[in-house]
Amino acid sequence: MAQNSWIAVSDVHENIGNLQNIRELSKAQGLLISGDLTNAGGRSTAGLLLEEILKLVPSVYAQIGNMDTLEVDNYLDELGVNVHNKMISLTEGVYLLGMGYSIPTPFSTPSEVQDSQLEKWLSAHRDRAARAEHLIFMSHTPPYGTKTDMLNSGANVGSMAVREFIEEVQPEVCITGHVHEADIEDYVGATKVINPGPLSNGGYVWIAFDGVGLDAHLRYVT
Repeated sequence: MAQNSWIAVSDVHENIGNLQNIRELSKAQGLLISGDLTNAGGRSTAGLLLEEILKLVPSVYAQIGNMDTLEVDNYLDELGVNVHNKMISLTEGVYLLGMGYSIPTPFSTPSEVQDSQLEKWLSAHRDRAARAEHLIFMSHTPPYGTKTDMLNSGANVGSMAVREFIEEVQPEVCITGHVHEADIEDYVGATKVINPGPLSNGGYVWIAFDGVGLDAHLRYVT
C-alpha cells in the first residue's frame, strides 16, 4: 500500500507564509488546521485565507479555535471542510475527529465554551471513535496536565474533558494547539499528543500512514 500523509498546523492567525516552506506539503493528501485561522475575523477574512491555502494543497480539514468567530464556523461548513464535532474518513482505515473552540480563557475570545460542552460533544463520538481502526483526534484545546497545555509559568490550562476522552479512546495521534509556547510532543497513555505551536513560528506536524499504523512527528520549517 502506498504511504498516505497529511500536514497539520495550528494557530494560523491570518499568517500563512510558512505553508510554502513546509517541504512535505506538496506530497500530502491534505492539510489539517486545528483552529485559530483568524484573529477574531469573519467570513471574508477566512475566505481570503482559504483561497490561498487551497492553491497549495488538494484538501483542507479545518475547525475554528477560540479566536475565530461563528461566521468562520459557518463558512467552513459551506465549503464542506469543517471537521468540528465531526468524524470523517481520510483514507481507508484512517479517521479524523475534530473538536474546535476552546475552554474559557482570561481574554474573552469569540468562541469559548465550558469544558462540560466539550465533554458533551465528545461523548457523542466516543463509541465510534473507540472502534476506529486508526484515529487522528484534532482538538484545538490540548489535554489537561501535559506538556502541550503548559504555560511558561508552569500552569496547565488544558481541558479535562479532552484528556479523559483520550484516556478512554486512545487515538493513535492527537493534534492540538491553542497554547502558543507549548510546541512539543507528549503522551497520554499510548496516544501521541503534538502541539505544533503557531504556524508563524514554523512548527507543523507530519502524519503518515503506511497501511499498518500512523506515524506523526513535530517538525519545523527550514
